[in-house]
Formats: sequence, C-alpha cells, structure tokens
Amino acid sequence: MPIISVDKDIENATLTVVAEYDAPVERVWQLYADPRQLERFWGPPGWPATVMEHDLAPGGRVTYVMTGPDGDKSAGYWEVLEVEAPRRFVVVDGFAHDDGRPNDELPRTRMELTLGERAGGGTAMTVVSTYDSPEALQQVLDMGMEEGVRAAMGQIDDVLASAA
Repeated sequence: MPIISVDKDIENATLTVVAEYDAPVERVWQLYADPRQLERFWGPPGWPATVMEHDLAPGGRVTYVMTGPDGDKSAGYWEVLEVEAPRRFVVVDGFAHDDGRPNDELPRTRMELTLGERAGGGTAMTVVSTYDSPEALQQVLDMGMEEGVRAAMGQIDDVLASAA
C-alpha cells in the first residue's frame, strides 16, 4: 500500500495524507493531469469515477460523478486555484448536486497536492486538505472520508503499473 500516513488534526481542521510511489514525479503527475487515469482511482473500489470536465489549470474546473454498485451516485468538483506542473496543485474540492452545482450543505476543502522526488527514487506525495472548521473535518470523517481516501489511493499502484 502506497500510503505512509494519514494525520487527522481536528483542532487545525486538516487531514494530511503522505504516500510514496515507485514511479517518477512526471508519471505520478499524469494520474491527475489525464482524466482517464484519474477515473481509475478517484473513488474507492466499487465506486468508479466518471470525469465530465477536466481543466487542470488556474481558474479551471474538474467535475466528476462516482457511481456505486447499486447505482447510487456521488458528484463532486474541483475549482482549480494554482498549478505548478508537475509538482503541485491547489483546488477547492467539494460535493455537488446531480446537476453539477456545488452542494453547500456539505463541507468543502482546500486541497493542496505536492509531489517530490523520494530518496532512492520514486515519488513522495503529500496531500493536505484544510477544512473551514474542525466540525467540517469531523463531518467528512464521520462520512467515511479517511477510509475512502485510503481505498482510493490504494488503487494508484495498479494505475501506475499500466500503460499511460
């Protein structure tokens, strides 16, 4: 499993995930830059994502729907704030209604993903999600966010092993 740690800091409303991959930074970046690769892991097993819109550039937007085994759907979006390819991006990550409109009744987060070379080769990835409040972080944790992140990111090695 590529995840090294998941740190929940309720007081500071942050969730930090650290993972390592046996692939170069540029290859790991492609997981997020290519919507077809993103679909293969953005969602836990059994809840595959379909990316409808993918503009990973400042001011851009990424929209997706995850579909469960019983046909249940969960939509989401990224509002892209910053991009420093192939090392870093910052987005507002939120839940959406079926029609793609942001669902303001559920928490959103500022997600910063950073990629760097790992000593000895490969890539170290750090994802810091900062919520508006400790209560917002607790709400997504109660919804199973930590388990979902672990399961989704656990699929990345298989995507990396396949042809891009």
